[in-house]
Amino acid sequence: MGWVINRLRGPAEDWAGDRPWALRLAGGLITLLLVGASGMAGWLLERLVLTESCRELGLLVLLLGLASALAGRGLALAVEAVLEALPADPAAPAAALEPARQQLDWIVGRDTAGLNRPQILRALAETASENAVDGLFAPLFWMLVGAGLWSAGWWAGPGPLALAWGFKAASTLDSMLGYRRGRLRWLGTAGARLDDLLVWLPCRLVTLSLPLAAGVPPGRWPALVGRALRDGRPDPSPNAGLSQAVYAGVLGVQLGGVNRYGGQLRSKPLLGAGGRAPAAADVRRMLRCSARLSWLWLAAAALPGAWVFVTKPLS
Repeated sequence: MGWVINRLRGPAEDWAGDRPWALRLAGGLITLLLVGASGMAGWLLERLVLTESCRELGLLVLLLGLASALAGRGLALAVEAVLEALPADPAAPAAALEPARQQLDWIVGRDTAGLNRPQILRALAETASENAVDGLFAPLFWMLVGAGLWSAGWWAGPGPLALAWGFKAASTLDSMLGYRRGRLRWLGTAGARLDDLLVWLPCRLVTLSLPLAAGVPPGRWPALVGRALRDGRPDPSPNAGLSQAVYAGVLGVQLGGVNRYGGQLRSKPLLGAGGRAPAAADVRRMLRCSARLSWLWLAAAALPGAWVFVTKPLS
């Protein structure tokens, strides 16, 4: 998907120049082409699964395709790489933090040069919480929607792989073009808006269900979810602030603040204001909460199918 975006971006910018309307049109066409082609590729592989003569091979391809759309393990490995590069001694000199900064630079958009230990850990906590929704729960949600359509008997329609790959295309467009600078301010509009739309519901489902995975006492859930909704609202993204806010709430840490992007300072709203600064243990707990929540989602999605199986009369 990234290769296709890079191949199309150059000709699109050459044609559109600096005309905002032309850049928006070109971005819309790139979005339509990539999302449509990705969803169609998934749908064609699903047809292979449903073909009796190719069922074994098709099932293997389907499982590999579904796994390719979930970035939970990749996110966990990238986060752990930063944590392992951090010196064990919190009082280590600034130069000793350079390996951690270099690892962090692979997974965040902010400038990492000169970040101290608390800033590295905050950046890590923010990317672990935001990308858990973008990279794991949103594609998992659309997989489950596709599986639900199949369970309802709509075998000819898009299934789990078609919807997951279609979402992944929108997410990749947002990651590569969804920036508010230069020509991307208009070229990336369509992909960014589509990604916001597709992540909106999964993000709110995570907000409602994460306290359960984190072991928060039920009596605290309404206040925690309500604060996350309030804290996340000022963020320019309809989803990023909320996903970070609910993770900050269940862990009792404070996220947000001033970051540097391309040499320019940008202030983000405080999330979980008054909480402690995130530590390495908090970041690892975020990863464990995400893993537990993904299993809870799968278990909840399996219950309706299990109920039908148990209650269906024997023929």
